[in-house]
Amino acid sequence: MSAAHTLYPTVQLAADSAGEHRPLIITLFAAFVVATLFITVWAGRQTKSAADFYAGGRQFTGFQNGLAVSGDYMSAASFLGIAGAIALFGYDGFLYSIGFLVAWLVALLLVAEPLRNSGRYTMGDVLAYRMRQRPVRTAAGTSTIVVSIFYLLAQMAGAGVLVSLLLGITSDFGKIVIVALVGVLMILYVTIGGMKGTTWVQMVKAVLLIAGTLLITFLILLKFNFNISDLLGTAASNSGKGAAFLEPGLKYGADGVSKLDFISLGIALVLGTAGLPHILIRFYTVPTAKAARKSVNWAIGIIGAFYLMTIVLGFGAAAILNPDDIIASNKAGNTAAPLAALEIGGGSGSTGGAILLAVISAVAFATILAVVAGLTLASSSSFAHDIYANVIRKGQATEKEEVRAARWATVAIGVVSIALGALARDLNVAGLVALAFAVAASANLPTILYSLFWKRFTTQGALWSIYGGLSSSVLLVLFSPVVSSKPTSMFPSVDFAWFPLENPGLISIPLGFLLGWLGSVIGKEKADTDKYAELEVKSLTGTGAH
Repeated sequence: MSAAHTLYPTVQLAADSAGEHRPLIITLFAAFVVATLFITVWAGRQTKSAADFYAGGRQFTGFQNGLAVSGDYMSAASFLGIAGAIALFGYDGFLYSIGFLVAWLVALLLVAEPLRNSGRYTMGDVLAYRMRQRPVRTAAGTSTIVVSIFYLLAQMAGAGVLVSLLLGITSDFGKIVIVALVGVLMILYVTIGGMKGTTWVQMVKAVLLIAGTLLITFLILLKFNFNISDLLGTAASNSGKGAAFLEPGLKYGADGVSKLDFISLGIALVLGTAGLPHILIRFYTVPTAKAARKSVNWAIGIIGAFYLMTIVLGFGAAAILNPDDIIASNKAGNTAAPLAALEIGGGSGSTGGAILLAVISAVAFATILAVVAGLTLASSSSFAHDIYANVIRKGQATEKEEVRAARWATVAIGVVSIALGALARDLNVAGLVALAFAVAASANLPTILYSLFWKRFTTQGALWSIYGGLSSSVLLVLFSPVVSSKPTSMFPSVDFAWFPLENPGLISIPLGFLLGWLGSVIGKEKADTDKYAELEVKSLTGTGAH
């Protein structure tokens, strides 16, 4: 028996169990892919106009859109990353669940209804209403693409980890091939189905994810006789950290830098959702502002229930698995939930364990495919509608040309995502998503809020805010421990991390707001107050909304 087998039996047994039941696993994966491709082709036949491609013809109800928003939001970071973070860091990992959930209140109170009333397809529509079209649309399109690619990194990393575990692929080349296959499927979903296809895939995936998570949560609680105290006590004991596992400080709060990192993470999570492009465009798929509001209410209920269950998943994994086994499978803990499913189903070699591992992994894979489709649609739509149609073609492009540009943009963004996702395969997916939240909150959120609620906001302010927030957040990430200097970094063997925090939100988000204000007050141009008055009436009442 090898040393690795002796030291990390659960990981080895998981691979063995997956190997014994690989036909079942491959069948489940294939069934989901075939079903979703069928939905995509069906929806693609009904996609005849730009409104169909970008906004699904605005035909979805509040409940349907709420389900799709949930499917878009409950990503690989939520299912794999948070469970892994809790399993390894206890209380500090649980903070991701709280941050992701609270963020929805900001989206509901500040953004959902005014944005639905003010725009047509993209964030750039809102900015261009009262400012110079070409520069703000270029900036909005650039920001949307960068944020989407950051978020895509997390999903690609999750896909590589998950499928590698199930198919027994250990080579780096094999993992890169998996990332590439996910990218190809993502491109197919968007180019064929547009928003209609993507929305239906997200709805199906949301139902599967909630059902799968509910099943594992029930089985874990059943194992501990529905005694939460017993579950938490066992998790603390099994983690090797004792009572400290259930208290703040394992990841954040040990020193001054980690305390600041925690504050930075919290700000990014709470403010980021309201600036995420793939979430913002979902508000355009409903016919009225009332339906947009209703869809967010449904999303909060569904997402809230899901995040409560991720707490049980994470602490359950800590209670029934050896922490060394989790780390051996994936340094960042991304495989904690699938490994817990194997264990709770009866362990390695059992049919129940293999079936549960296959089902939960297929659900996680479904999650990844649905979210990457939504992200790719958001970024390709922004390129085609904002940059191609309104900047390059100066508003002269036909709907057919615009949709064709969106499809080509989907291919380009897919290729870039595959390349970057291959590099990010060993990073915690929840941490990667938190970076996307920070970039969105730094570049998009200040501009959206100023546009909707401040009449002195100008084109220069918008450009300073978007480019300043975007460049500062990306620059700080590049020179942070996420990219270099640590064993869990993207490039662990080199060190150019002069910025000590893993999340840039503490610096870049206030900077984005400050630059938006500064650019507006010191610039020579005057804000168009008449246009602002029109936008205010439109955003609050829905008068003249598309």
